[in-house]
Amino acid sequence: MGPKILIVDDHEIVREGLRNLLSQTRPGWNICGQATNGEEAVAAVTKLRPDAVILDITMPVMNGLEAAARIAKLDKACRILMFTMHESDRLCGEIREAGAQGFVLKSQAGQNLIVAIETLLGGGTFFGALGAS
Repeated sequence: MGPKILIVDDHEIVREGLRNLLSQTRPGWNICGQATNGEEAVAAVTKLRPDAVILDITMPVMNGLEAAARIAKLDKACRILMFTMHESDRLCGEIREAGAQGFVLKSQAGQNLIVAIETLLGGGTFFGALGAS
C-alpha cells in the first residue's frame, strides 16, 4: 500500500476536490481520512498515523498552525504540508516555526500540490515562492 494522506480543511468542497485530485493523479496513495478543524486533525493523526497531512491554516476550533505544532510534537514521522489561500511575508516563518515541512497556496495547487507532497514524502521541504526549500 502507498503512503497514507490525511486531508484537513473546513470546507467540504476543498476536501473532496483534494481527494479527487490525489486519487486521480496518484492512485497508489491512500487517502486515509479527512478532518474539518485542527482539533480533529490532531486526533486523526493519533488514530490513523498518516505519512503526510495536508493542513489548512484558517479553520474553526483550532487553526492549522497550532495543529501543525501539536502534530509535529506528537508524530515526528508525519510530514505536514500547509495549504491555504493566505500569503504574507511572515507566513513562511510561522509555518516553519510550527514544524511544517511545506506550504502550497490554494491558488497554485494545480501546479504545486503533487510535487510538494512527493517532496515531503521523500524527506524534503517545499516552500514554493514563499521561501527557499
